[in-house]
Order: sequence, then C-alpha cells, then structure tokens
Amino acid sequence: MDRRDFLIQTGVLAGCLMLSPGLVPSVCAQEISPSSSSIQLRVWQYDLELRHTWTIARGSRKTSTITFVEIMCDGISGIGEAALSTAARYGETKDTVLEFLKKLDFRNFDSPFQLEDILNYIANVAPGNFAAKAAIDIALHDWVGKKIKLPLYQLWGLNPARTPITTFSIAIDTPEVMVQKVLEAAEYPVLKIKVGKDNDEEIIRAIRQVTQKPLRVDANEGWKTKELALERIQWLETQGVELIEQPLPTTQLADMIWLKERVNMPIFADESVLGPTSIPLLKDAFDGINIKLMKCGGLREAMKMIQIARALGMKVMMGCMIESSVAISAAAQLSPLLDYADLDGNLLITNDPYIGAQVKQGKVILSQDPGIGIKPRIAEDQQK
Repeated sequence: MDRRDFLIQTGVLAGCLMLSPGLVPSVCAQEISPSSSSIQLRVWQYDLELRHTWTIARGSRKTSTITFVEIMCDGISGIGEAALSTAARYGETKDTVLEFLKKLDFRNFDSPFQLEDILNYIANVAPGNFAAKAAIDIALHDWVGKKIKLPLYQLWGLNPARTPITTFSIAIDTPEVMVQKVLEAAEYPVLKIKVGKDNDEEIIRAIRQVTQKPLRVDANEGWKTKELALERIQWLETQGVELIEQPLPTTQLADMIWLKERVNMPIFADESVLGPTSIPLLKDAFDGINIKLMKCGGLREAMKMIQIARALGMKVMMGCMIESSVAISAAAQLSPLLDYADLDGNLLITNDPYIGAQVKQGKVILSQDPGIGIKPRIAEDQQK
C-alpha cells in the first residue's frame, strides 16, 4: 500500500496513544512521509472525553476528536495538535485534517530549522485547513525548542511571570446545572459564561446568586439583531461582567460598529477574526480580538496577529477549542503578551494524554521544559 493511502481508526489509535503518547507503535500512528525525506511525519487521532456535555449557542458535544502529529528529525520529536470547533464552524472535520496532512511532502527541506520556508509551503498546499496547519506549526516549533533545549517563551524573550489569569468556561445548560458547574470551579477566580439563548438573564441571575467573581461572557454569534444585543449587553453591564465576545454573527459588521458605539463594555471579536489580514477590518467594530491557534494556523500567525492588534490599539485575548495540553501549552508560550487568556480547553476533559502548562489559582504557569513544554502523562505518572 502506498504510504499516502492510509486509514486511521480513531478508537484503535486512542488506545495505542494511552500506551505511549509521542512514541506510538507504528501499527497505530501512521507514518506518511516518503522514506527519503529528512523530516518524517506521523499522525494519529484521539477522542477527548469532556467532563460535561459542551454546549454553546450553535451546538453540543460530549467528545471531541483531535489529531496529533509528530515531526521527527535528527532523533528529536516535535508534537502538534489539530482541534476542531463545534459543528465544524470553520469548515474542517477530522477527515479533512487527515486529507490535508496526506498532501504534505517535506523532501525539499533538510531540517525543521527551515521553519519559515516550511510554513510558507504549508500555507500554499491548500486554502483553509487552519487547524491542520496549526498542528504542523506547533510540532515544528516544539522540535526547534527541543533541539536548542529552550522553552519557546524563553527563545522569544518573554517573561513567564507575566502570564495572565485564565478564565474557566461554563457551557450552556439549565441554570441549575450551570450553577453546579460554577460551584465546581471554585478554584478559578474568573469565569467565562456561554450565553446566546432565550434565557440568558435567568442564567446570569442564577450564577450571581452563588458567586460575585468577575464574569466574562461569550455569545458565540447567538444574538441575531443589534437591538437585542444592545439590550442584553446593557443589562450585563449591571451584573459585573467584564467583557463580551462575539455578540452578533460575523456577517453583521455594520451592526457591530453601531453596537460598539452604544455600550461601555469591551467587545471582543472571536468568530469574526481568523488571521492577520482580518484584523484591520474589525478595528471600528471591536475593542479586541480573541486569537485561536486552530483558526489562524499556528504560533507564527498568532504572533503576527498580536503585533497587528497592538499597532491598531486593540486588546488581545488568546482562546482555544476543546484541546489537550499539547495545543494549550503551545498557546501558553505566547501568554505573557496577552491582556486576557481563555486557555482552559484541557481543564474541561478527563483523559488528557499530555502534561504541560498548568493553572494555579487561575494563573497560567509555564513549564520549563523545552519546546512547548509537554510530557506524556504516562511518563509523568511512572515517575511518581
């Protein structure tokens, strides 16, 4: 069978991954690079199990299939991850991720140190496919950091003491269940509440009966008219809410400009912001942007987005999908540059196969390990 004509069975791969993440037996992780290439690529998929059903304004799920990639060169392994949004919001599925990765050919590159050339090549293989591209970007950066034996934040000259507090997300449910989730999240000082349904006020009132913590709210395009969004935000301003994400659908940019002029609460773009070129168009409609590696294509593009947003006087948040510690730890490398963080995807799952960046009393704590700073969980457990 041609090496590029491969099948990956998620259930089998999930079991193999738990045996030895990053060193998956060849029967499980599929090597898809030509044998003549100096850079080898292996791929496997894994089902993340959520602690609670995850519901936002546009859909629900109990599990999330992610794709891990491993870049190997000179005896060093770099790990990356592709995680997808609810209901394939950005046009990617677990199958499209695999199809994109099958197209890659690294034979023209001698080493992952040629990172810029490789990522430029990756960007032009096919349009879109940003989560798949992010997986390669993360793995390459992880490899480089491991090769020179430095964590990425140190390589970039960032101060690990400047990491922000991350929110802990409470997905949409009945008010009673959401209150219970809030109580379970007692260790996290700032909460992010998902809204966008008809009972938003009921939810916030119920939560305010059990906590006075700062709240951030994400509507995920759930409010369909500017008048409704204005009414909801003005009420949220009376409830100690710090900011609101994506109140209106992405197609209603003119309405967002109208809305921004009439509220005092900072409004952040989430679904409206994809890559660097989208940011200047949003300046008059939003106060800040929420960057996600899976939407923009990885760390290199995220760094560009931070710089562009700063040049435009906009605030910067970094968020996530439902992710393992691989993608979260990669994003965390940039966290000293942020105003806000929403890096809790790995805190919402029960079977994270890696250990990396930690959260202590809400603050993101970066690992001193090289690259993105991850270890297989089984290896960590064996040391205890």
